[in-house]
Amino acid sequence: MAKRDNHYEAAFEAYLRARQVPYVAVDEAKRSLLSGGTLKNLDFLIVPPRSKTSWLADIKGRKFPSGRRRQYWKNWSTGDQLQSLARWEELLGGQCTGLLIFAYHIVGEFAPVAAEQLFMFRRQWYGFVGIRLHHYTSYAHVISPKWDTLAMPVARFRELAEPIDNFLLARTPEPATRPARNA
Repeated sequence: MAKRDNHYEAAFEAYLRARQVPYVAVDEAKRSLLSGGTLKNLDFLIVPPRSKTSWLADIKGRKFPSGRRRQYWKNWSTGDQLQSLARWEELLGGQCTGLLIFAYHIVGEFAPVAAEQLFMFRRQWYGFVGIRLHHYTSYAHVISPKWDTLAMPVARFRELAEPIDNFLLARTPEPATRPARNA
């Protein structure tokens, strides 16, 4: 079950339901046990109709913009989350692809996606963008060793991240070759 108290995950689940995309919300209450350690559970297994790819999704909730300096395109993740998602890909034998989904809560005048792709949840606007795990890990760099956080350079993130609808369509999306629209 998705964290119902996490508005980002709740908004994304409502988005999937509204789009009638089949999914499984994964119980995140406990880590999965493996020989030699534990593994963070993913947030959703998404199986778009007529698609060749199923997605192992980890939701990253961020405000758009965030912070006192109104920063756009915050895209940090933790090393543990990235390693766990990669391990899930490996365990499932290549049948599913890791996908980081950035659920941006729109709190300013700009959005990460076109207006028609925004989603209203509990009277708040959200924009969802996805990036394949292997694209993210190829360009991510450590931003805090203490907190084990990584992020991609914003320009590269904007080149490779796509509106989530692109991942839910029947075709398998290629990385974007142009920056995302709007912000």
